[in-house]
Amino acid sequence: ERALSYRELDAQANRLAHRLIAQGVGPEVRVGIAVERSVGMVVGLLAILKAGGAYVPLDPEYPRERLAYMIEDSGIALLLTQARVRDALPVPAALDVLELDTLDLSMEPATDPAVPVDVENLAYVIYTSGSTGQPKGAANRHGALTNRLVWMQQAYGLDASDTVLQKTPFS
Repeated sequence: ERALSYRELDAQANRLAHRLIAQGVGPEVRVGIAVERSVGMVVGLLAILKAGGAYVPLDPEYPRERLAYMIEDSGIALLLTQARVRDALPVPAALDVLELDTLDLSMEPATDPAVPVDVENLAYVIYTSGSTGQPKGAANRHGALTNRLVWMQQAYGLDASDTVLQKTPFS
C-alpha cells in the first residue's frame, strides 16, 4: 500500500534514530520491536541500528506468555510498536513505549546520526523456538552480520548490478 525511495527510507529512519538516541538508545541497548509487517517495520529496524542499538523482534502473533517472557528475558529498554498492536502486548508498566504510527518526527533531523558502532556491539537478539520449554535468546553482533554479507557477496559473485531477495521471518 505504500512505497518509499531509498532516500525517503533513509530520512525517515534517521528521524526515528534521532528520537531513539534522545530516549537513551545507543550501542548495546536492546530495543523491542513489535509491529505488523509494513514500511514502518523496515523504518523501525533500520532506525534502531542507526541509533547504535540492537533490535529484538517480537512477533505480535506470538502468545502473550511467550512475548512476556521475551520482553523480560531480553532486557529491552524501549519498545517500538503500533497503536493497533499495543493492546495485545504484555507491556510492563515501567517499559517506555513508542507507537510508530502515532509519532510526530517532523522536528527530528533527517541527517544520519553517525553513531559509531564496533563489530563486537550487538546488532540483534532473536529467540529460538523454545524446544527446551523456554525460548532462548541468541545475540548476534555486527561483525558476524558483516561476515555473512561479505561471504554472500563473494560466494555468489554479487556486484552493484545484482538484486537479492532476502526472505526471512521477522522474528
